[in-house]
Amino acid sequence: MVERRSLATLLAHVVLILGIVVVAFPIWVTFVASTHHAKDIMTAPIPLWPGTQFFENYRRLLFEGLINPTAGGVPMWRMMTNSFIMAMIIALGKIFVSFIAAFAIVYFRFPFRMVVFWIIFMTLMLPVEVRIVPTFKVVADLGMLNSYAGLTIPLIASATATFLFRQFFLTVPDELAEAARIDGAGPVKFMKDILLPLSRTNLAALFVIMFTFGWNQYLWPLLMTTDRQYLTVVMGIQRMINVADTDPQWPMVMAAVILAMLPPVAVVLLMQRWFIKGLVETEK
Repeated sequence: MVERRSLATLLAHVVLILGIVVVAFPIWVTFVASTHHAKDIMTAPIPLWPGTQFFENYRRLLFEGLINPTAGGVPMWRMMTNSFIMAMIIALGKIFVSFIAAFAIVYFRFPFRMVVFWIIFMTLMLPVEVRIVPTFKVVADLGMLNSYAGLTIPLIASATATFLFRQFFLTVPDELAEAARIDGAGPVKFMKDILLPLSRTNLAALFVIMFTFGWNQYLWPLLMTTDRQYLTVVMGIQRMINVADTDPQWPMVMAAVILAMLPPVAVVLLMQRWFIKGLVETEK
């Protein structure tokens, strides 16, 4: 019995290690490529150990950017700042709007509230790509092109987050609302002092998902911005690759990919405990 358990444990560890190698190897190759000269990674076999250009490549990319007609010499720190602002506004805005909407649907008895909920839920069938033309027309008419408002406000509403908050609120015992009402707490105080602390794991899980969603946006920023000062990381990487009459500067592209990974990874690592709880916790 002990031998079988030890063999099963060993096999599980071997499978996990192989999985880690398969997932991590492309990231390692990307990092290695970002530390070499362009000519080193354009010849076979590609290097598998870091080179001598680490500090120079990253310094140039972060503070100078690529000097070409498409990338426009926008430094990486500017693109990362734009992506961070966009991701934060989208994540916090989605959570705030969805939390309020779900609270109203569950705890207020207004006419056609379930109709309103199902209309919100049905928007899951309409991704950004489907409604992008009328949305762009509205944003353009409001004069929000080339602005953080245009990048973020149309993406703030979230039927998914509203649905998840509603399902969680339905599991909260009605006795808590009754006790709060007897103690003289109004709706805002009940939401702030009771529902908000109970929802912290859900909030953390949704924040991680929505931050990553906002950080990885490409199509909407591509339409919203013509000013290079509003370039996001994903747009910047695409412009570094699509260059005319010359080969892409692959070490710089790979360095941009590594830098683009860091904020989402940092958010996941910092909030992983609450993120996992928010996904798997069933007993509130």
